[in-house]
Amino acid sequence: MSSRGLPAYVLDSYALLALLGEEACASKVQAVLAKGVAGRAVVFLSIINYGEVLYIVERRRGLEAARTAAAFIDRLPVHVLEADRRLTFAAAHIKARFAVSYADAFAVALAQAHNAHVVTGDPEFRRTESLAPVEWLAR
Repeated sequence: MSSRGLPAYVLDSYALLALLGEEACASKVQAVLAKGVAGRAVVFLSIINYGEVLYIVERRRGLEAARTAAAFIDRLPVHVLEADRRLTFAAAHIKARFAVSYADAFAVALAQAHNAHVVTGDPEFRRTESLAPVEWLAR
């Protein structure tokens, strides 16, 4: 549960890229977002994962596509949280202990901070399931 007493979710880059690419597993991401819209859950996104999505989209499809993706993400019912000193230290600690990307470490740290499930299909998160539960997406 989040501090508001609602179930909480953290979207990682994988989840957002699935949503942007309209992949089959995007329906599960949409279901999480629908809970957020209905006030039945709180959905978070780290600014680090936000940036990761943007650079991946720009590399694959160009700057204009990245701008379009940013505008899309900005309309989602998610709380984009900045990487403050506390969150950065927590992510660094996770990265030091587990073989995950730095951006993934931020998603885990954010999930820990808000007692949330990470929404992903990225197999790297199997390594950190002891730290934060995972809502798995299947491709």
